[in-house]
Amino acid sequence: MATLTVWRFDTADGAQSALTTLERLQKEELLQLVDAAVVSWPEGRKKPRTEQLHSLVGAGALGGSFWGLLFGLIFFVPLLGMAIGAAMGALTGSLADVGIDDDFIRRVREEVTPGTSALFAMTSNAVTDRVVEQFRGTRAQLISTNLSAEQEAKLREAFEETGQPA
Repeated sequence: MATLTVWRFDTADGAQSALTTLERLQKEELLQLVDAAVVSWPEGRKKPRTEQLHSLVGAGALGGSFWGLLFGLIFFVPLLGMAIGAAMGALTGSLADVGIDDDFIRRVREEVTPGTSALFAMTSNAVTDRVVEQFRGTRAQLISTNLSAEQEAKLREAFEETGQPA
């Protein structure tokens, strides 16, 4: 089973430090990092900076279209108004089919705000207690959605990269 996790940090650069921790945990075989993206939102900015971790693109990676849609729903759709928000309704419904529901989107939107950062990671085979232990003391907040194997397969199919730039 894969897990989509969002680690939220109280600083705009906290997610970068957490990424280093996750990469080390992967080397120690305490989790498998399938794909990830970092969001940093410095104070005074109207919107966050998002970055997919391109070094993970390849077999199993979700790709830019997935991260673009997810971040669009979380951070940008509320800024675009009702008409575009209504048009996105069908897309949010299909994400709910793969384990990412409105409640998850709403929780992330409320927690990742100016002055914070977040690490979005799709992982599997995590030794949860050892991973959580590594984040103890960082004041990170964890929001997660567990995906079944079927949901993960649907997600990959829905956002499969075609080799075209996203």
